[in-house]
Amino acid sequence: MSDLKIGIIVGSTRPGRLGIQVGNWVKDNAKADGVEFELVDIADYNLPLLDEAIPAAAGQYQHEHTKKFASKIGEFDGYIFVTGEYNHSIPGALTNAISFVGTEWHNKAAGIVSYGSMGGVRANEHLRQVLAELAIADVRQNVLLSLFTDVENFTTVKPAEMHLPELQTQVDQVVAWAGALRSLRVDEALAA
Repeated sequence: MSDLKIGIIVGSTRPGRLGIQVGNWVKDNAKADGVEFELVDIADYNLPLLDEAIPAAAGQYQHEHTKKFASKIGEFDGYIFVTGEYNHSIPGALTNAISFVGTEWHNKAAGIVSYGSMGGVRANEHLRQVLAELAIADVRQNVLLSLFTDVENFTTVKPAEMHLPELQTQVDQVVAWAGALRSLRVDEALAA
């Protein structure tokens, strides 16, 4: 598999967030021949609360911040979402960012790396439901990081070694599915 591009989407914008550290850990350890991994921090896009009048599915974006974000999301063949667990769900900023764009997400693969007191498992499961609605195929392998065992003093992310093979399995699955879904995206583009 070559020429695939996988976005590592950091889904928290809160000051002092752990998400950027987790995202960097993913980027530093994600490996696949011929695949480019890029960190996408939604905080860099300064997205307001959803301010597009037309639903994202129409692809008729009015604002420059939406067009910029849509262009970036559209570049990727797949994603690894990094999400904390906030109130037993995903961060509001991630929900908002996902809602800004539509077809740019479709027919792509995704993995989820979550973190929280229980490994972010509830956020992970909620995000899977959202991804299904966006026609994103999420892979089986999850990576769940605990605030108690994978974060030193609740401030410095230091995942246990056992998470490296989990991440590699997830990367392998995302890359395989992203490659398999590529032909579907090409067929749709030709039909448009």
